[in-house]
Amino acid sequence: MFLDIATIFVKAGNGGDGIVSFHTEKYVAQGGPDGGDGGNGGDVCFVVDKSASTLMDFKFAKHFRAENGENGGAKNCKGKSGKTLYIKVPKGTVIKEKSSGNVLADMFYDDSEFLLQKGGLGGKGNARFATAQRKAPRFSQRGEKTQEIELTLELKTIADVGLVGFPNVGKSTILSVVSSAKPKIANYHFTTLTPNLGVVRYYDSDFVVADIPGLIEGASEGAGLGHNFLRHIERVRIIVHVVDISGVEGRDPYEDYITINNELESYSAKLASLPQIIVANKCDLITDEKAIKEFEEKCSSKVIRISAISNDGIKEMLDAISKSLKDLPPQQPMETVVFDENRNDSTSYIVTVDEDGIYEVHGGLINMLIRNVVLDDYESFRYFQKTLKDRGVIKALVNSGCKEGDTVRIGDIEFDFVE
Repeated sequence: MFLDIATIFVKAGNGGDGIVSFHTEKYVAQGGPDGGDGGNGGDVCFVVDKSASTLMDFKFAKHFRAENGENGGAKNCKGKSGKTLYIKVPKGTVIKEKSSGNVLADMFYDDSEFLLQKGGLGGKGNARFATAQRKAPRFSQRGEKTQEIELTLELKTIADVGLVGFPNVGKSTILSVVSSAKPKIANYHFTTLTPNLGVVRYYDSDFVVADIPGLIEGASEGAGLGHNFLRHIERVRIIVHVVDISGVEGRDPYEDYITINNELESYSAKLASLPQIIVANKCDLITDEKAIKEFEEKCSSKVIRISAISNDGIKEMLDAISKSLKDLPPQQPMETVVFDENRNDSTSYIVTVDEDGIYEVHGGLINMLIRNVVLDDYESFRYFQKTLKDRGVIKALVNSGCKEGDTVRIGDIEFDFVE
């Protein structure tokens, strides 16, 4: 089965918590704090798997989570950091954030590697908070939590040349003639159900040809197989447009030519602007030369006449492709945007009211407080209260309609509001 699009969920590891611990040893009085730091969570990294050609591995495996960092230990022992999670994808996979549609990475090269998400930082143990004034801190810092990200993976074939045309015009036969590819060939529509690739070695040049299946009228809107596979010609540098000049199936070659071009334009203006080489296949079945001449006149462009079965005209076609490719710029990966989780945000917050009338405060400031505050420690709790007042959270709650006695939720903490 060929799978070229998948949705997955990924999450870097959470950081381990720092711990509260004090050194205890016989004959050692007031040993002092020795709580160790938590380990960092594991990162999430995408790498290219040269042996993969589809996204089939992601049909059932949807959730990918890196290891969490371990909590710190006594005697200043730091927790073990989580291992980096490497997710292998085929070459040509485009990684998008599903909610925004932004392209985060294009795994264009054989050695492409993309660090999507850093693991959460480990929290500090109480030994890190000891000062001359605070010799025995009874609080520590929690590890940083990471958020799950929903991604869309799209496989876009990396080829120099795209063979397009109606079903059964001979694209697969052409590919089998010009390369060592062995596509399935039969005399019925939609024989080819997946894009086939072949490497053509022609004199001093090499190029990759992709046979794109299933283009019919309405392909850009989902008809036939074209909607699924049009993405595989988005990267090509040149299009070889194959028509069945014999008309043995009762279709008009010129109408086929116009229909396919309309579908390409409907799908992408970039595809419609690519240079095209028009190839009239099955010339061996033509008895009247007038049909070819009329087709050339209507196209107002040079048409290369071939017969894939007898190999007539194949050399001329390869000459034209090779010459055109030399004048065209090389392929380039797609433009990407930097993924921002706002994990460094420690100031923003918003106040919302849920269905039960509970006022909830969330945002970067709250995430910072949850990580740094231990409510059963007097000093830490005072810091919590002071921060809420100084940062305007109390005022924002009042402005949102919160009255004395109403329930307020901040992270996992719920309390009655007292002004």
